[in-house]
Amino acid sequence: MARKFFVGGNWKCNGTVEQVKKIVTVLNEAEVPPEEVVDVVVSPPFVFLSLVKSLLRSDFQVAAQNCWARKGGAFTGEVSAEMLVNLGIPWVILGHSERRLLLGWISDWNNVVLAYEPVWAIGTGKVATPTQAQEVHTALRKLLHDNVSPEVAASTRIIYGGSVNGANCKELAAQPDVDGFLVGGASLKPEFVDIVNSATVKSSA
Repeated sequence: MARKFFVGGNWKCNGTVEQVKKIVTVLNEAEVPPEEVVDVVVSPPFVFLSLVKSLLRSDFQVAAQNCWARKGGAFTGEVSAEMLVNLGIPWVILGHSERRLLLGWISDWNNVVLAYEPVWAIGTGKVATPTQAQEVHTALRKLLHDNVSPEVAASTRIIYGGSVNGANCKELAAQPDVDGFLVGGASLKPEFVDIVNSATVKSSA
């Protein structure tokens, strides 16, 4: 089963209005494969979600970096999934390595993209070798096969994160079970476009 490439840019706690506008301008002017080939999703801090959504090209999507696990109420500082839906934000990063103890098991896998991020690679400049990434992605797919269903294992996109950049993305993208990337620091730079374009490795294979 063909799985569409997915590239997510996690901006984390970075940016000012001016910086965000510059990043969006670079993305809007970028030449990348069409939506049929790759899903491109950027995840700015909460305070910039509406700004980015209003300025960003229509073939790119926006994600929140987290959301509250319950419905709204007296939970100061939290943002509920209902609020994100109301803003027209279709994606959210849940259970990131920095918040991995907050994610429970999933019952509906239809709209889930699973990200593998070795903790030792995040923000260190160290990256898993293509062989290492493939081995873990294979194991994750087997986990889904054995604990959810063969169909979910075949269709769920498993993406790699952790020091992905323009220099290493194509070799990683060539691995059969690497379905894209969750990009940290490089998503704030023009080389994010190069990472998006690594989707052509899959589409030309």
